Amino acid sequence: MEFPTYTRGRTLRRAAAAVAALATVTLVASGCALTAASDDASSGSGSGGTESIAFVPKQLNNPYTDVVLGGGESASKAIGYDYSVVGPLEASASSQVTFLNTLTQQGTNVIVIAANDPDAVGPALKEARDGGAKIVAFDSDTNPDYRDVFVSQVEAKDVALIQIRQMSEQIGGQGDIAILSATANATNQNEWIKYIQEEVDTNPDYAGITIVSTVYGDDDDAKSFQEAQGLLQANPDLKGIISPTTVGIAATARYLSTSEYKGKVALTGLGLPNEMREFVKDGTVTAFALWDPAQLGEVAAYAGQALVDGTITGEEGDTFTAGDLGERTVGADGIVIVGPPTEFDADNIDDYDF
Repeated sequence: MEFPTYTRGRTLRRAAAAVAALATVTLVASGCALTAASDDASSGSGSGGTESIAFVPKQLNNPYTDVVLGGGESASKAIGYDYSVVGPLEASASSQVTFLNTLTQQGTNVIVIAANDPDAVGPALKEARDGGAKIVAFDSDTNPDYRDVFVSQVEAKDVALIQIRQMSEQIGGQGDIAILSATANATNQNEWIKYIQEEVDTNPDYAGITIVSTVYGDDDDAKSFQEAQGLLQANPDLKGIISPTTVGIAATARYLSTSEYKGKVALTGLGLPNEMREFVKDGTVTAFALWDPAQLGEVAAYAGQALVDGTITGEEGDTFTAGDLGERTVGADGIVIVGPPTEFDADNIDDYDF
């Protein structure tokens, strides 16, 4: 598999966009943390356009999400849409519903959501669609009945294959491993974990590997750190941990880096280069993977525009142009793929800035 390369100028522009998104998210967080009545707080950096687009991430103040939102904001400005971000401070099944209801009342044209639970948000999304909103799921899908398209980072199985291959290479194909995921209902993580388990169960290359535990850090740094610590205490012979979440892998790396397990327990998964760089350079982590998160936000915004314009309806075979990223095609089940992941290690991690 060939992986994309990026120029420093491009990644620095995206990093700047992410900083803008972070400032936006901070404003939202300060509003929605007050009372239920302020759940309609939104941050706008719109350009005065007549159409509106709102991103509803799993949770606010997540470094990975900040980069995604940076891409979404840039694309929204490029298409002339008023842009906003609303969402919960903590990822839970029902935490996004109030925000969706408010966006429906406001007549938002496009709602872009990373669902904490594929079904809990269903009734609220149905009401939004009945009111005329176009629904784009990104990062973590809803039940397909509740959205128009789902913008997926990559082919789910490809993500799983990279992670189990990296783990096998790092532990010599033998030993007990564990998985530290995000929330128990996150569709993206659960699909990756399913494929990882299938590979372990059926691929003779991984016959010597056993998955002994799967735990959930809820994309919370402190909880993920504690879960990583608990895994090692409960499984003293553990050879490795796969964490398919940027919050989880960074927290686990931080724990391992100052523990007796550094250099003895392998860690891989999905991480941001800027968060993982120190752990690669100090030997805590050998290799991990991710895609360019900003592209996820960009494609999601352009998909929303295409739905509003009628360029696409979400049917298989529909095509639309995602700005500089080029043409994208809607696949089976309304899924749009952004692109393949990149593997990061000591040889290339300094080439990336996000």
